[in-house]
Amino acid sequence: MVAPDLRGLGQTSDPGLGFEKKAIGDEIARLMRDNLGYNNFHVVGHDWGGVVAYSLAAQFPSLVKTLAIVDVSIPSPAAPLMSQNGRRWHHAFHQTPELPELLVTGRESMYLGWFYDNYGARPGAISQEDRDEYLKWYSQPAVLKAGFEYYRATALDRAAIADFDPLSMPVLAVGGSGDWGRGAEVATSLAPLVRGDLKQRIIQDTGHWVPEEQPGQLAEELLAHFRNAPL
Repeated sequence: MVAPDLRGLGQTSDPGLGFEKKAIGDEIARLMRDNLGYNNFHVVGHDWGGVVAYSLAAQFPSLVKTLAIVDVSIPSPAAPLMSQNGRRWHHAFHQTPELPELLVTGRESMYLGWFYDNYGARPGAISQEDRDEYLKWYSQPAVLKAGFEYYRATALDRAAIADFDPLSMPVLAVGGSGDWGRGAEVATSLAPLVRGDLKQRIIQDTGHWVPEEQPGQLAEELLAHFRNAPL
């Protein structure tokens, strides 16, 4: 399994700009093919990683055996569900130039902790160990800014996705069942973008943090999906 930090996040170098998911999908494809030597692989992405995963699969379909998108809506012109008509208020806030950095810097633990406490099916979905790791990196100004830039690139993402051809590989849409889980929205956003096999799974007793809240059930669904790959 390969689980890279995405551009600008975690231990990656600061690129300064270029947070369109098309460019990041291209970057991950080159990492897998050119640097690691994999010419055919399964792709799984959660949250913004899901938009990157979709963009990778759309640009390099010959590399991708199967695609799985976990609890994110793909921002296509046909399914603009990302902010849920403003319910996910942080989307607009994060897209505002400069202001989020000014207000969140020095309050990273409080701000990020609100999402960790509220976006799962129950408080404590994100462990303290994981919170500490995230805080270590998001307390760095370049990483915090990069996190907001992922949102600021949404209009460019939507324009790029409009030009992609529909996917033909097996696609799995996974949504959390709780208040802050995407539920069926994941499959709804993918339906116009897939001409092949699209399956939906709703994971019970989860919110947005599906991998942390129900790792065993998610793993079972993914392994079954991988077995659905054409020979």
